[in-house]
Amino acid sequence: MTAVQALKPAAAYDRSSVEAVIQLYFDGLYESDVGKLSAAFHPTADLRWQDKGELQVLTVPDWMERVAKRASAQSQGQARHDFIVTMDRADEATAFVKVHCALPPRFFTDYLVLLKLTDGWRIVSKAYRYDVRE
Repeated sequence: MTAVQALKPAAAYDRSSVEAVIQLYFDGLYESDVGKLSAAFHPTADLRWQDKGELQVLTVPDWMERVAKRASAQSQGQARHDFIVTMDRADEATAFVKVHCALPPRFFTDYLVLLKLTDGWRIVSKAYRYDVRE
């Protein structure tokens, strides 16, 4: 790679198709809608976080069971706190998206990896952290 090639800006990829999946994710979280979340996530994806320095891993099917049992933020009249912080597209089929969202009193920062598969964009990995606020 020449110095000139290294200085060229990254190709501008269409964001709207990735943003649509992220919006489906936000809506699914807010509404506790397993159907919307299942459409956003690949079924083999998992959720990762740390608790007291130890890695925790939850499969999407196990997470969906938890979501189905909880009252939605929407049904509790809670305000939405979801937005995209940053999106990085490596190419036409790979994206990394950092988002903020909330299920009060927990306020999350999520790191989502998306791949464009034969059936469209899907979240294939989620790592997250959260703060508890009053």
